[in-house]
Amino acid sequence: MEVRVELSKIIINEAASRQFIVLREVGGKRHLPIVIGMPEAIAIDRRLKGLDLPRPMTHDLLENVIMHLGGEIEKVIINNIESGTFFATLFISLDGKTVSIDSRPSDAIALSAGLKVPLFVDHLVFEKCQP
Repeated sequence: MEVRVELSKIIINEAASRQFIVLREVGGKRHLPIVIGMPEAIAIDRRLKGLDLPRPMTHDLLENVIMHLGGEIEKVIINNIESGTFFATLFISLDGKTVSIDSRPSDAIALSAGLKVPLFVDHLVFEKCQP
């Protein structure tokens, strides 16, 4: 079962190599912190703010490729955690079919943030991460 979430916080600490994003359950109380790198945190923050750069970054490139091929990102699901590493899947509508693409959560969330695509966490991931 998928649980709808929203990006609640981006915690950027320039003195640290690890940054955090926090996903919050829509209509619920659960939160899910995910460790990401500095470039990924900045990319997510930039896309949320709608800041354009003179040249496309990787997330912009991927978005452009998907759109120019006629695809549309339907949703993003954080669908697993193994040994402290989160996994995500992009679901792309293309030619009347849905294609699922394995992704790092930070990349998937960056795409989701820029396109306002629905974001979900599998309920088993919440169960594994809640005390």
